[in-house]
Amino acid sequence: MKNRLKVLRAERNWSQQALADELGVSRQSVNAIETGRYDPSLPLAFQIAEVFALAIEEIFLRD
Repeated sequence: MKNRLKVLRAERNWSQQALADELGVSRQSVNAIETGRYDPSLPLAFQIAEVFALAIEEIFLRD
């Protein structure tokens, strides 16, 4: 699944590690989501949306 996670993170000057810490996941997980190698679970997707104060649809895009 495509996503805007890397762009949104960069706009806030957050490192992958900072976002990972906020979400309670590993930096490798954030990297895998950003590169499309891993689709987050629905609860994690909602948590990501909450961190960025956006709707899930504004972060995760249909292929």
